Order: sequence, then C-alpha cells, then structure tokens
Amino acid sequence: MKENTTLYNSGVKQLTFFVGKGGVGKTTVSSAYAVRCALQNREKRVLLLSTDPAHSLSDVLQLPLKDRPRRVRLSKGGELHAWQINPEKLFREFLNRYKEDILDLVDKGSIFTREDIAPLLDTTLPGMAEMSALLAIRDAINSGRYSHIVVDTAPFGHTLRLFSLPEQFVRFLNFLELAASRDQVLAEHFGGRPQRSTATLIADFRVLVQEVLAATSRDAEIVLVTTAEKFSLNESVRCSAALNSQSPPLQINSIVLNRATPGRQNCRQCAKSSRAANQALSFLKKKFPKTALLVGEDSGSPIMGSVALAAFADHMFAGKRLKPALSPPRSTRLRLQPAQWPVLETPLALVLGKGGVGKTTVSAALGYHTRRESGVPVEICSVDPAPSLDDIFEKPVGDRSEPVLGDPKFKASELDSVALFRAWVRDLQASVDEATTSEVSGIHVDLSFERRLLSELLEIVPPGVDEVLAIFRILDLIGSDGARVVIDMAPTGHALELLRMPQRILAWTRPLLKTLAAHRRLAFAREVGVKIAELSHRVRELAELLAATERAQISLVMLPEPLPDRETERLIAELAHQRLPVTRIFVNRVVLQEQGSCPRCNRVRQWQRETLARIKQRYSDLELLVIRNFPEEITGKSGFRSLTGEIWRLA
Repeated sequence: MKENTTLYNSGVKQLTFFVGKGGVGKTTVSSAYAVRCALQNREKRVLLLSTDPAHSLSDVLQLPLKDRPRRVRLSKGGELHAWQINPEKLFREFLNRYKEDILDLVDKGSIFTREDIAPLLDTTLPGMAEMSALLAIRDAINSGRYSHIVVDTAPFGHTLRLFSLPEQFVRFLNFLELAASRDQVLAEHFGGRPQRSTATLIADFRVLVQEVLAATSRDAEIVLVTTAEKFSLNESVRCSAALNSQSPPLQINSIVLNRATPGRQNCRQCAKSSRAANQALSFLKKKFPKTALLVGEDSGSPIMGSVALAAFADHMFAGKRLKPALSPPRSTRLRLQPAQWPVLETPLALVLGKGGVGKTTVSAALGYHTRRESGVPVEICSVDPAPSLDDIFEKPVGDRSEPVLGDPKFKASELDSVALFRAWVRDLQASVDEATTSEVSGIHVDLSFERRLLSELLEIVPPGVDEVLAIFRILDLIGSDGARVVIDMAPTGHALELLRMPQRILAWTRPLLKTLAAHRRLAFAREVGVKIAELSHRVRELAELLAATERAQISLVMLPEPLPDRETERLIAELAHQRLPVTRIFVNRVVLQEQGSCPRCNRVRQWQRETLARIKQRYSDLELLVIRNFPEEITGKSGFRSLTGEIWRLA
C-alpha cells in the first residue's frame, strides 16, 4: 500500500475501506493505518470509523468509545478521532427526518393510510446496520471536518451488503416514484389534474445515493486483509470477484497478509508457519499480480493502544522491525483434564463466535462426532453470508443439502438468501396476481396499480434478507427422523441480528396484519395477509424453539486472546439479555506445552493462559472445552478424526 500522504484539494480527500474475512485482524490493521495517517499529516484530522455491529475498536484503542466521534490521544501529536457507530440511533435519526414525507407519500400512493403505516416505521428493520454505516460515512464526508476517513468494516459477507446498498436504494427510489405517481395514473383514467407533491424525499434520497457512490468509487481505496490460512486466502479470491461484480465495479488496491510468522531456525512450529506465509504470498502474487502486497508479522503479543499501533504501522508500512508491544503476563497455573467431544442431544445446535475463531470447523466437528457416535442423521448448515463449508469438506457445498465425507446421512448446505427470497416473492406475487385480477371492474384500475406497485417493491432484495430467511431455513431443517441440525452462524454482530430477528419480525407483522385486516374485503389484502400470517407463525415457532434448552443448545467458539475474550464477554451478556442460554464454550487453538526456547511461541502461550484463567473465573458454570492448536488446517475425514479424537476440559 502506498503511504497516503497525498491529499485531495477539497471535500473528503481520501476514504479507505479495510475489508476481509472475520478474524483476520481488520480492526488492528485499520487502526494502525489510521494512527499512521494522523502522525504523518499532523495538520489534518483523521477519522477512524467502525461499521461492524460487534465493535472491537474500543478494545484495540484501549479507549472507551460512545456513539459519536471521540479524539484519540497520540503521544507524538496528530489528530485522530474514532467512532463506533450506533446503528439503531443513526437509523432512527435518519428515519425521523423523513418520516412525515414517507407517510405523506404512502398515504397518496397506496391503499394504506398514514395511520396504517406509522406503526411499521416504529419497528426495527433488517439491514439497519449497513444502512446506518452508509449514513455515517455520508455524514462524515459532508461534515468537511476530516481529511481522511478510515473504515473498519464488518466481516466480508455483510460488507458486500454495504457496497450493494446504493444500487438497491436506487431501485427503492424508483418504487417510491411509482407510488408518488398514483394520482397521475388516476387522472389519466378518470380525468382531472394530479396533485403536485411537495415532498422532497425522493430528491434528497437521490442526492444521498450519489454522494455515497461518488465516495466509494472515486475517492476510495479498498484494502483487503487476509491471513495465511487456506480458508482466508480462498475467501480473498471470492471477495475480489464479488467486489468486481458490484455496480460500479470495485477494485482491491492493496492487500495486507496479516499475522505472518517470521521464520526461526530453532522453532519447528514457527518455521512451518513461516513457510505457510511464504506460500500465501506466492498465492496472492499469482491471484493479484498488479496489487500491492504488505506483510504484518505476528510477534506473539497483542497489539493494543495507540503506541503499539503506531509501532505496528511502522512495521507494516515502513518496513521497521516489529518488537513485542506488551510484556507477557506472569505464568498462570491451569488444570486441564482429558475429556470427550460432546454428542448433540437436542434437535438444534447453534455455533456462535467472532469471525476467524474456527466456528465452521467446530460446527462441522460437532456434527461429525455426533453422527459417528450416535448414528442419527446430522445436517450442518451455514447461514454466514461468506461461508466456507466447501473448503472444510473439500467439495462444493451449495443451497441444496448434499452428503459430505461419503456419508449419505451427514449432509451440508449453505444458505442462499437471495434465492430463498426470490422463491418466496414468486409465491406471493402469484397469489396477489390471482387476487387482483379477480376483483370487480369498478375498482380494477386501483388494484391494477397496487399490483404493479407491489411487484416493483418485491423486485428489491432488501438488506438483511439473509438474517430473515435464515429463520425459514432453520425451521425447514428441523424435525425429521430425530435428526440433529447444526447451524454455523455468521460472525458475532450479524449472528445477534439473526437471533433478534424473530422478535423484530413479530413486532413488524402485528401492525401489518391489523392493517391488512382493515382491507379484508379485497382479495388482494386477504392473500397478502395469509402470507404474512404464515411468516408470523413460523417466526413464533423459532422464537419458542430457541428459548427451550431441551430443544436447542448454543455453543460459543473463541480464541484465548484478550480481544476475542472481550467480544465473547459482550456476546454472552447480549444472549443473556435475550434469554438465550449458552451451554458451552470451545476455546480453540490453544498452545498446550512450552515450545522449547522459542520466545514468540512462549509469549503466545503466556497470553493464552492468562485469558484461560479469566474464562475459568468468569464462566465456571459453563462447560469449558479446550482444543489444542493443530499444526495443519482441519479438512476432510482424516482431519475431523484427528480433531475429535482429543479435547480437554478447563477444570
């Protein structure tokens, strides 16, 4: 990556997005870069903005952050501000600004009244996090306060939603314009003049879209962060292809190979990891021949606080030697007992955790072990927008359930949310078409317009559709022949969005059903009402299922490191708030023994043991299982046999 010391002359001079798979260190790398920008351009103000719903920016900066920008003190001057956005607050402020215009437009443009629609605008909508991220970026751009904006994004599957929102929003604006033209349609059929609308809603929205498009296409650079793991490298290739398919196409400007292990002759593990890093560099050079490559080494010590981030930035962007940022804690005594992998006893098992901690591996291992020990059919389904089951099972895995590892009763699938949404839309449109064409001729023009209006609306794939339709997929999988279903969830922030979704949908369907009931004399409204009622019933089923410990279990996966530990603590607190009990915690990639005289490996072990001690103290009422750090990535039947052949209990 070129050093960003050259700034544009007006407006926002530069916008940098850090993207990649969860757990690769985007927050650390983007924070280090932002610190360096501020130190290199001390007369300028830099903003570091996190769009991840599961923020860890505060942890990395070692600074309490609220829902507005806060200045970060740097030891050598420079002006850096950090902002962890509050999606709900931002979205509400935006919606309230235009609420009257929206209600006015709907009142004139459909069979619904202001009183019908107002309660729906008060419910929490899916896709709010991505919409709020765009609003935050737009507000930062328009403020004129920042010469450079650095964006620490959510894991890649949901960042794609952010980049595709402007195009989706244009379609939504086209729908609003159609709705606003209703009085024109009536005038053409029955005579008279259409009323002139005074709403500035559509014009304002189009300006917003143009501002965001300009920022992400003209003034922005995209930095991909990856690690040497095969899963992460494969995801990088998929990430590049997905960005290139956006409208307009987006290009990766630079790549950071993070957490690379420096070669050491006296440590077999470090030497092996170093070879993997060199192979990863060769892979990236082959796949991205014209893209600048940088390397961030792993010293075995956490990188937290502005001083450590500045040193890490000097290492990555200026080639300086990296030294451990923090002294390791004292050696902590721990007791580990040999244990057995759990056999799933409930119909449903959810596996949650921060990105990059090994959720997919643990999900697959739980399914594999349960299938082998109990003999019951098992299916694992990934609802992560950036799934990697095909990597771990070494075969293509798609939306259809297919056998894996040569076992016809051990199946895997990955959620295709758009395909599911399209199928639901086709079914709904067919019902609506049948209902509207059978209406009496006296109101046929009105309903013909309503049908067209609904058809336009249903053509828009809404943000958050993967979280909503994951509910359908989960319910479809459960309840066949005593089978066990394992759900490999999205990274923390968006997994929580899915788990909140049942209550949100129920809050949304209640006023909508009430509204449709008021128009039940129309077959149009009756047919839509039936579909919405079916959705409400299924959502209630899932909410009841998740709350029943005898039918569903939640397992968490984490790494024994300070940053994942803090995120796991927040995750457990949020699950408790939703009354969703956690059964067990898997602590993955633990270095069990001292690694001879290797200072790096022993630093890693000391930090891990301190984290394990905190976990034991904090969660003594949960089943705490420790998985050792395997030298090879777990793939295929032989990999799962090795992985499930050993595990330890933190006693």
